[in-house]
Amino acid sequence: MYLIRYSEIALKSPPVRKRWEDVLVSNIQRALPGCKVRRTWGRIWLEGPVDPEKLRRVFGIVSFSEVEHCSLQDLDSDILDFGQRIGLEEAGTFALRLRRVGEHPFSSQEKTVELADRILERFYHLKVDLENPEVTVYVEIRDKDCYLYRDIVKGAGGLPLGVEGKLVALFSGGIDSPVAAWMMMKRGCKIIPVYADLDSFSSESALKRAEAVIDVLRAYQPDIELRVVRDNFLMKAKEVMKANDLENYTCLICKRRMYRVAESVAREAGVGAKGIVTGESLGQVASQTLDNLFVLDSAVGMPIYRPLIGFDKVEAEKIAREIGTFEASIMPAEGCKAVPHKPATRAKLEKVLRIEEDLSTHAESQAA
Repeated sequence: MYLIRYSEIALKSPPVRKRWEDVLVSNIQRALPGCKVRRTWGRIWLEGPVDPEKLRRVFGIVSFSEVEHCSLQDLDSDILDFGQRIGLEEAGTFALRLRRVGEHPFSSQEKTVELADRILERFYHLKVDLENPEVTVYVEIRDKDCYLYRDIVKGAGGLPLGVEGKLVALFSGGIDSPVAAWMMMKRGCKIIPVYADLDSFSSESALKRAEAVIDVLRAYQPDIELRVVRDNFLMKAKEVMKANDLENYTCLICKRRMYRVAESVAREAGVGAKGIVTGESLGQVASQTLDNLFVLDSAVGMPIYRPLIGFDKVEAEKIAREIGTFEASIMPAEGCKAVPHKPATRAKLEKVLRIEEDLSTHAESQAA
């Protein structure tokens, strides 16, 4: 049996709490279809074959523990057998942590002292160490039921996946975009990742890298699929900008196009995404200066979410390693071949709009 804990869900109003608990239970059942799930106030219980690694990747779970059940009547004797199984005989120090829910003729402190004394009578060589014990015995008493466990395993935390709706993620497969997508998953958003294949400026190796990273993220969002959108806009745009000595605006014009592609996907029937998430971090590269981000935002009519905006590269890499995407993200891949020698860092929106108007006029004349 496993005890599942959550935190933020408990702070919501009763109707929201019930709805979010339902989503969390559904997500657990999807990850562990062979398990029986039941609920009590503030807790979820699993019985059956549990894969702890899969459980660790279910958003909304703060922590979990494998537990042994016993009755309150048998607790005094059963805790000694439990102590034997978890190695108190070989340990030098221990601590006992007790949590109690319900009406009882004793306080939590009284029961803690009583059980600790029982353990010391049986394992007389032990010493109590509340700061750094070799073994910790956890006891949770809920009315007449008791649960004993040794370990607390950290979960993914956050909100249950899906409770906040959907977002489209601009997804390159590098270090930042998967971390940004994962961070919004953690806040309850289902992600629709979009990879922009920009003619001959993109590479097959970069697409394979993105697909490999999606395979990793599937452990957190089982139904995630990479949308590959092929677009020939940049090929034509770069020709026009080169002819007019405006190549330094290439990255901005390209990114604004990517934003519009993402917005188009978000507004598709049946998608209903409420915004776009990117891995942009302030000042990290030329297109991510404050001036340029201002120019990018005006390209679309829906919110842009940048969870990494205040992160440096080291901080993003740390999360990538923790969630398992780092190794896939550093797979060898050719970079974009359209990046100019000196990209603009302080673009003016008026100038960008004029460039796009010229590109539109050129496209119309070509079509005619």
